[in-house]
Amino acid sequence: MCLAVPGKIIAVHEAKEGDAGGASGTVDFQGSRLDVSLIMTPEARVGDWVLVHAGFALNVVDEKDARETWDYLQEMETEVPQASTIDNNEDK
Repeated sequence: MCLAVPGKIIAVHEAKEGDAGGASGTVDFQGSRLDVSLIMTPEARVGDWVLVHAGFALNVVDEKDARETWDYLQEMETEVPQASTIDNNEDK
């Protein structure tokens, strides 16, 4: 299963001349930061929320939808057993 995660762009780095990869951006994911390609979202600016998958910002989303998605992900995290819990239960 593939999952795109919302994050907020905190910096945009313009492509250098001859760089076929296009612009990149630093995206904040609830405190974790990652540089991602903005080649698929050239309209994205600092302060925008984007859905990121495999190092690419796929599309710009509104903040309300992004925060709602984070709420769902956090809810899932508390409901899904951790791998160590599953492994311990298999030994019994």
